[in-house]
Amino acid sequence: MTLTFSWRGAFTSAEVSALHAHCFAAPGEADWWARVQAHSLGWVVARDGAALAGFVNVAWDGGEHAFILDTMVAEPHRRTGAGTRLVALAAEEARATGCRWLHVDFEPHLARFYLESCGFTPTPAGVVSLVLP
Repeated sequence: MTLTFSWRGAFTSAEVSALHAHCFAAPGEADWWARVQAHSLGWVVARDGAALAGFVNVAWDGGEHAFILDTMVAEPHRRTGAGTRLVALAAEEARATGCRWLHVDFEPHLARFYLESCGFTPTPAGVVSLVLP
């Protein structure tokens, strides 16, 4: 299984929605194409032949800060370095466009992936839920 990776690669909203449902156990369709067009510096697509095998979105503030969102890898390609390659290409391309900082938020069980495999440094940060109880 040789994966190909592409910056701003073609995808359909249906295939990213299916991968998202698989990775996050969150069913539902979304217009991913409209999302990335409106809010993203770019995205990285990984393909195994014609099949979508991975995806990561790179949102940004229009200046020096980019943000990794929605890192997804299909089950057969997990623990093969595919996720690390997705994030590395995202970082490379964000740097090439002039971004100085790449941020990522993650759940505790993903710390080893982002901090050790992808090279992020832990920093103090804060978050507030905007969802009312």
